[in-house]
Amino acid sequence: MRSGEVDLCVQEWGEPAPSRPTVVLVHGYPDNKEVWSLVAPGLAARGLHVVAYDVRGHGDSGAPVPLRGGFTLERLTDDFLAVLDAVAPTAPVHLVGHDWGSVQGWEFATTPRTRGRLASFTSVSGPSLDHFGHWIAERRKRLDPRGWAQLVGQGMRSWYVYALHVPVLPELFWRGPLGARWPRMLARVEKLPPGPYPTASLPQDAAHGAWLYRDNVRARLTRPRPEPVAHCPVQLVTPTGDVFLSPRLYDDLDRWAPGLVRRTVPAGHWLPRTRPDQLVRWIGDFTAEHPAPPSSEEAGGAGATVLTRRPRPAVPGGPRRRPARGQSALRREAAERFGGQLVLVTGGASGIGRATALAFARAGARVIVADRDAAGAARTVTEAEHQGAAEAWAEVVDVADATAMAELAERTATGAGVVDVLVNNAGIGFSGAFLDTTVADWRQVLDVNLMGVVHGCRAFGAQMAARRQGGHIVNTASAAAYQPSRTLPAYSTSKAAVLMLSECLRAELAGRGIGVSAVCPGIVRTPITATARFAGASPEEERRMRERVTRWYGIRGYPPERVADAVLRAVLRDQAVVAVTPEARGARFLSRAAPKALRALARVRPPL
Repeated sequence: MRSGEVDLCVQEWGEPAPSRPTVVLVHGYPDNKEVWSLVAPGLAARGLHVVAYDVRGHGDSGAPVPLRGGFTLERLTDDFLAVLDAVAPTAPVHLVGHDWGSVQGWEFATTPRTRGRLASFTSVSGPSLDHFGHWIAERRKRLDPRGWAQLVGQGMRSWYVYALHVPVLPELFWRGPLGARWPRMLARVEKLPPGPYPTASLPQDAAHGAWLYRDNVRARLTRPRPEPVAHCPVQLVTPTGDVFLSPRLYDDLDRWAPGLVRRTVPAGHWLPRTRPDQLVRWIGDFTAEHPAPPSSEEAGGAGATVLTRRPRPAVPGGPRRRPARGQSALRREAAERFGGQLVLVTGGASGIGRATALAFARAGARVIVADRDAAGAARTVTEAEHQGAAEAWAEVVDVADATAMAELAERTATGAGVVDVLVNNAGIGFSGAFLDTTVADWRQVLDVNLMGVVHGCRAFGAQMAARRQGGHIVNTASAAAYQPSRTLPAYSTSKAAVLMLSECLRAELAGRGIGVSAVCPGIVRTPITATARFAGASPEEERRMRERVTRWYGIRGYPPERVADAVLRAVLRDQAVVAVTPEARGARFLSRAAPKALRALARVRPPL
């Protein structure tokens, strides 16, 4: 198709129809539309009409002559409107931009020229140059060390911007050694999956694309538009591992995008290649939450006003706005990160497992509650739906059964996708002297507490690794993992093994982008004490000891919800070992600083 003096190459997935909203994907630098090849089919499978085009001078689109002045944001807006006139002449579209595609997208979402043509905008790894200009100016004026540190930090990340303003040399490098080495460099740094990307046009795309920077950056950063406010709903997707853009760039963005929805993902810059499934889910959910308003003709003729913002429906678990002032920072971070993600919690019928499932539900995740207790799991699911889970359902499974766990993993992947966060929490309590603990007792404790974790890590961890899009595994260990006790040999052994397994898995899976955390609670008020077994005790003695331990744990009063918060933080911050409760942290310290003192404490017999 033609836009002014250049021809634009446009590709479509899915047939356009009134019932199929149109999504337009705009690529960044030094890419072409093929960067979306893993995302576009997934969006089309969700019933969307998907359009991607090569920006002028990239891929199969023509380049302006001369290049200088041919890549201004005004010219790029002309191209975008030409694409819309061809693929969606009457209905507003959902715009998605990555890198420079996002920079363009902010222009499209804030300029009056496109008012009424956009139903929503999803920004991935690319700021508005106008917003960036205001961000710089405000921090330069303030006598604030933190603001100046942010300026210096982003200035160092933007080294390539300065390099691309040098005449001629960038083009020579891209058409020479850099163009040949870039695919291997990018694959190694960003951990890209194998495939036909970048394409053979990379050297030419990169050489032409240098003019995106030269024609726009200096002018917009020094003279930003005064009120670049978005006229459509905006979703911001921020990769926390982006080496080019600091997350601090978006701190003030709510003023420019009212009702902004924030998403974060622990990955690098090239999310369309490294996290396509997550992008498909977030984009698909956002477009569903913001249906395109009627065209001007449908709304009452050419002179009718087209509303581009609609009230957000109260759909449980959908993408959420940032919580209002006063709500916890943890909950805000969790909502930005886990909304729409698939989380499976074993032992979710009660205690720490139930609290953890509900914590993820409040963050808008899709939650699977796995437990042997079908009724308890169902109660957790009901509460999870009430708390705001995008979806929630129960799975009855015995974690000690390797076959059952493998079947659950396969069933989950087929019906809902690969799990993003796995919480291996199921466990049983067991106390008693070593000489009173039978072989059968040992088997039962190790089968559930240790092998249940092994089965979960094997079944679901293998799927995460095969997907090559990251993930996180949380294994519930215990302070007993590093705090020896004369009355807990079997239980402590099982939890120590879980702790070491987690450390080993963390080392093995780090290169695949999969985090592993071990959470080590101390004395927490949960129903595990009511079902704990005591070796060598008669039924009456066992009942009495259960009641006494339960009473002690109740007096201690440490709620499982605080452990659930620790689980969220462990995933958000990719923490290796998290000791929860003061006594757990104290024992962790003593295990390193004064192990003899900890061994002395181990000899004390609890007054049961």
